[in-house]
Amino acid sequence: MDQQKAEELVLIQGLINDHIGLEGPLLPLLHAIQSAFGHIPATAHAPIAEALNITRAELHGVISFYHDFRDKPAGAHVIKLCRAEACQAMGGAAMSDAILAKLGLDWHQTTRDGRVTIEPVYCLGLCACAPAAMVDGKLKGRVTAATILAEVGA
Repeated sequence: MDQQKAEELVLIQGLINDHIGLEGPLLPLLHAIQSAFGHIPATAHAPIAEALNITRAELHGVISFYHDFRDKPAGAHVIKLCRAEACQAMGGAAMSDAILAKLGLDWHQTTRDGRVTIEPVYCLGLCACAPAAMVDGKLKGRVTAATILAEVGA
């Protein structure tokens, strides 16, 4: 095992130890691991499953079900575009298409240079300010393709 993987496992085990005594520790543990690594690395799956007495399949089901969890690192900037009805009615679909085309991406992809990841979300709670987006964790209302792209320097 290389040095980086060994250090990763030590950090993962420390996070597991910090969460194991909690009631319902899986989601808080996954959030902590993603916060530490920017994603949930494959090396974390076996120790989590063993510590929580769940199968790797169950763990994968949780990670893949919740859109905020990722199994690969995201880009330096993460754009989440609202796909809910209010945003779509206010031009969100055309805006999304323009951003995807400009970046040369499809949903859940990251630019080759690692600068931008784009993800769909299904309501950001800004229906009165549609279309809405979240850029690097900050909510934005009444956005356009140009304002979103400028936000990430694209």
